[in-house]
Amino acid sequence: MSVASTNTIGNVVYENRPWSFDTLSDRIFARLFRGLVYPQIWEDPVCDMAALQLTESDDIICIASGGCNAMSYLTKSPATLTAVDLSPWHVHLNRLKLAAAAHLPDHAAFYSVFGNASEVGNTALLDDYVLPHMATSEQQFWNGHQGLHRRATLFSRGFYRYGVLGTFIGAVHVIGRLAGVDFRALLEAKTLEEQEVFFDREIAPLFESRLVKFLARRRASLFGLGIPPAQYEKLASNADRDIVPVLKARTHKLFCGFPIQDNYFAWQAANRGYEADGAGPVPPYLVAENFDALRSAEGRATVLNRSITDTLAQCPNGSKSVFILLDAQDWMSDQQLNALWSEITRTARSGARVLFRTGGRDDILPGRVASNILDQWIYDAEASNTALATDRSAIYGGVHVYRKAG
Repeated sequence: MSVASTNTIGNVVYENRPWSFDTLSDRIFARLFRGLVYPQIWEDPVCDMAALQLTESDDIICIASGGCNAMSYLTKSPATLTAVDLSPWHVHLNRLKLAAAAHLPDHAAFYSVFGNASEVGNTALLDDYVLPHMATSEQQFWNGHQGLHRRATLFSRGFYRYGVLGTFIGAVHVIGRLAGVDFRALLEAKTLEEQEVFFDREIAPLFESRLVKFLARRRASLFGLGIPPAQYEKLASNADRDIVPVLKARTHKLFCGFPIQDNYFAWQAANRGYEADGAGPVPPYLVAENFDALRSAEGRATVLNRSITDTLAQCPNGSKSVFILLDAQDWMSDQQLNALWSEITRTARSGARVLFRTGGRDDILPGRVASNILDQWIYDAEASNTALATDRSAIYGGVHVYRKAG
């Protein structure tokens, strides 16, 4: 990673403040973001696309993360999509997915690499069909090493078990095994009632254990979910400083709020990967019927290792219609929020939409973003409430949608 990228992550997470014990946990989190954090992104693109009503005339800017959502938005064939991320690993991963959709021979090969992500032949698929079409810098990255392994081989080794999130889910499974939890009962459930029985019998008791309470009440324990210290504090403030009931409620929604056959987030948490043959739930970009839409997407999509504010600063007035911020604003100071929304407002055309998530329940913008900026936007309460209710990832307290007035 370049010094510039390191400084950018530090600016977002701890504003490049001098070293102190107060910034220690922020610095640890920022260091994690220099590598692979999310092999799978944990925001639901289906509820996003419904709330935003994406069309072929949209010009989208979004945070890339692991690429599941950005690729899924491309199934709606928008005019352009710009995906940005501070993690160079995420940028390389998104570029690989775009190139793979364009150059792999068919959907079966595409699913083998990014859905199954465990077949020995996946590395050869990347070497033969994808990497030769990519820039030298991308080839160098994927031919480089992640620990003992060449990075391209991770898609033959169970890719979703890697990264910060993959390691976190693995640790959860270790705790579960120690307590005798068998996730197969959840994966085989046929009704929501059966899922509820599984949760009450297997999962709920874990939140009463001393080990889980001890871990959950330490900020660093949730770094594996991509929750930085500032976001942890927002979660805790919504729960009288005890985060355990919040985590229990959101885990309940994850495992019991939607049929397991339709919820790839719950499937990923319980199975540590998608179904090898594609029979289980998957993100929209991995659905066979959407593959043709991805074939032509590479030429309309750009992936940048840059902050969203800096990217928008280089865009013309009125050039964007959709802004998808994930939960990045939970990390931001008031100064950073105002800088971002100043650029969003300048580059937004009439009727533009913004969607973002918050760890806590409440919209974080009123009282923090200057009124002369925020007054140009209308909060869409109906779309926000529907998006939150239908977000299968279940990890966030709020999903918020704004529309540009005029």
